[in-house]
Amino acid sequence: MSSSTDTTDTVAAFGAAAPVLSYSSVTLPVPGRPVDLQVRVSAPATGTGLPVVLLSHGHGGSNNLSSLNGYAPLANLWAAAGFAVVQPTHLSSRTLSRQLAGAPGAPLFWRSRAEDMSHILDRLDEVENTVPQLAGRLDHDRIAVAGHSLGGHTASLLLGARITDPDTGTEVDLSEPRIKAGVLLAAPGRGGDVLNGWMAGQVPFFHTTDFSTMTTPTLVVAGDKDDSSHFTDIGPDWHADPYHLAPAPKTLLTLFGAEHLLGGISGYDADETTDENPERVAALGHLTAAYLRTQLQPDPYAWQAACEALTTGTAPAGRVEYK
Repeated sequence: MSSSTDTTDTVAAFGAAAPVLSYSSVTLPVPGRPVDLQVRVSAPATGTGLPVVLLSHGHGGSNNLSSLNGYAPLANLWAAAGFAVVQPTHLSSRTLSRQLAGAPGAPLFWRSRAEDMSHILDRLDEVENTVPQLAGRLDHDRIAVAGHSLGGHTASLLLGARITDPDTGTEVDLSEPRIKAGVLLAAPGRGGDVLNGWMAGQVPFFHTTDFSTMTTPTLVVAGDKDDSSHFTDIGPDWHADPYHLAPAPKTLLTLFGAEHLLGGISGYDADETTDENPERVAALGHLTAAYLRTQLQPDPYAWQAACEALTTGTAPAGRVEYK
């Protein structure tokens, strides 16, 4: 077990970061899954009644960040803010790509990724009791999901979005009623004819995404410089589709100057980050934590206060829209 803290100017504006404990890995054998489900848990060192955030990693270009070993910048900030952050290694992880080459669902395993989160919730007692100093500290009724990039697609399915299985032609509903709120980080937008980039043929499950059934309260985070031209020529607005095409209540946070890694959320000093900006990551961490604290309670004013501090004034981190 290791402990870590994070301090930036933005964190300092919200008070000292709490000590964080991070434990990996919790091993959950799942029948029919080709390898065991491995999970990392990060949580504040003290406190009880901790809300749980399931964090789904993206695909990315790095060998290890697309696994439970990635996204420390966000996981540490959320844990310091009072959440227990649970990070699985999905079958799509590059750490498993050679082992699972040719397996059904490879290489992106869109269905299994969402099912991983339901397996974790089914066995949350086991996770809690395996991690030292965590037993009895989780609130199993306050659950949120967050995901970045491909992980944002995974999170959207758990929040109620549906797709048509490209292999069977049947509609797929993987919504998870135990999840009460969500955060989509640079998530894919709509499919159909707008998917005209060179990668569009590699993601047939993107083409039929239907956000009209995504009813769970969700914060959609998009970078105004996140141009995913390999999927579509729409530009950065594509990543705002989950906000515009889903029913209320939804919130859109557009981060100024942010590209696909939103300042560097997948790892500290990661080579794949094209817009390295620790202050942006810190602002994003506080805004998303505040949103979840307000959605899951018990702090109904956390989101309002964070928005006033970080999205107003002479150098706002971004702008916020509601519906």
